[in-house]
Amino acid sequence: MDITPGSEALPQNQSHQNIHTDKLFDLKHLRFPKFKHDHPPVINVNEAVEGQLSVGQKIADSVAATVGSWPFIITQSIILAAWLVLNSVAWIRHWDPYPFILLNLALSFQAAYAAPFVMMSQNRQAEKDRLTAQNDYITDTKGEEEIRHIMEHLDHQDTLILQVVQRLEAQNERMKAQHEEMMGHLRRLDPGLAEKLEGEKQL
Repeated sequence: MDITPGSEALPQNQSHQNIHTDKLFDLKHLRFPKFKHDHPPVINVNEAVEGQLSVGQKIADSVAATVGSWPFIITQSIILAAWLVLNSVAWIRHWDPYPFILLNLALSFQAAYAAPFVMMSQNRQAEKDRLTAQNDYITDTKGEEEIRHIMEHLDHQDTLILQVVQRLEAQNERMKAQHEEMMGHLRRLDPGLAEKLEGEKQL
């Protein structure tokens, strides 16, 4: 007997013999939907990107991390302060007198070379962010698909439970009808015994 969705209800006028031979809870005939999870595994974008970095990209990241850190700012500030004080007081000699043209040249040189390194690192980070967003979208799509499969499975279970309840109710009705039929025969054959049984049933 198949109790999958679409199967027909049991007829209520089955004979007593058919009721006993009916395997209502034969689990071999239960059919649940099977879903094939063929989506690729979730990847770690950070590990994937770090494993494909070239030497130039690693250098750019190191320079950008160094330039954009407090130790670099503090060290450069100390050097600049010492440069200005020594050239202003002239305890030894003026190697870069006011207006500190050599210092301006050094800072311009530093900015000219540091800016491309920072931009390369930012471009790589932007590409990494794009890959991260794409991976998040794929992960969300997988989650939505899994949730949809779960909801379909739950709907299928609800259908099976409803069919089992309907069959149990139908079987109960048949058993009541058979009981009344048997009591009718017993009343004709032995009214006293039938009345006794009915009294015990009411108790």
